[in-house]
Amino acid sequence: MDYVLKTKDLCKQYKDFKALKGLTMNVPKGAIYGFVGRNGAGKTTLIRIICGIQFSTSGSFELYGVKDSDSAISETRRRMGAIVETPSIFPYLTARENLEMQYDIMGMPDYSSIDGLLELVGLKNTGKKLAKNFSLGMRQRLAIAVALCGNPDLLIFDEPINGLDPQGIIEIRELILKLNKERNITILISSHILDELAKLATHYGFIDNGSIVREMSAEELETACRKCVRINVTDCTAAVKALDDMEFDYKISDENVIDIYAKPNITRLAAALSKEGCEILSCTEHDENLEGFFISLVGGDSNE
Repeated sequence: MDYVLKTKDLCKQYKDFKALKGLTMNVPKGAIYGFVGRNGAGKTTLIRIICGIQFSTSGSFELYGVKDSDSAISETRRRMGAIVETPSIFPYLTARENLEMQYDIMGMPDYSSIDGLLELVGLKNTGKKLAKNFSLGMRQRLAIAVALCGNPDLLIFDEPINGLDPQGIIEIRELILKLNKERNITILISSHILDELAKLATHYGFIDNGSIVREMSAEELETACRKCVRINVTDCTAAVKALDDMEFDYKISDENVIDIYAKPNITRLAAALSKEGCEILSCTEHDENLEGFFISLVGGDSNE
């Protein structure tokens, strides 16, 4: 498998705080790589290092086979576009003027492809409207257009749908999928909106406390997400006693709601609970989602 980005034992130390602790990850070419972790887990630190905004304390990474210690890494980064934290746009310029500014910064004197970029991100007809008067979704799409200047092979997005309304989220999602499928652009995307990320990602990297705890494809994640039978009961304590006696693997997911990771005989289950003075109020099949898998993987409550 070809990899666009590979990191090995990356560490980043800030005085007494270690943001990255031997982080090793591999982003396949052509993937939409979902970077999943709590706030403060190290996602943005890693992205800033890859983009050259910060430097690692130790460890290394390769971008398209070029090591970060190689003098060619600056030129290789021209194959990459990124939106890190806040969109890098000029509020008192129009969409076209923002792209012209980026072309000038990159030393690209030919503006002929700007119209195509504006059409791609849905901003072709914004005319003389200044970016400061754009909606948040429009500003985010403009930031993506800026990141696309130079025709990159890799895009890195840090929370690209943060704060967007439902329509804005759909627009960004469709744009990301279009860039990946039609232009074969590899995309690394971190997002705390995990249900939305699950609609995009082909691969995942789960980061916790500065280290990658697991990498997997979307197909592997689908297999790993356990199916369960979810029961709503009148007495959770009594139900737990019965489930322990039946040696079922289960989890209490909410008050009086229990997930059973098995395919129990419902008649026998109801009878066992009845002996403990407990009734089943409802029973449904349930699939574990990305958020549930993440929490089961790293433990505790998730902020993302």
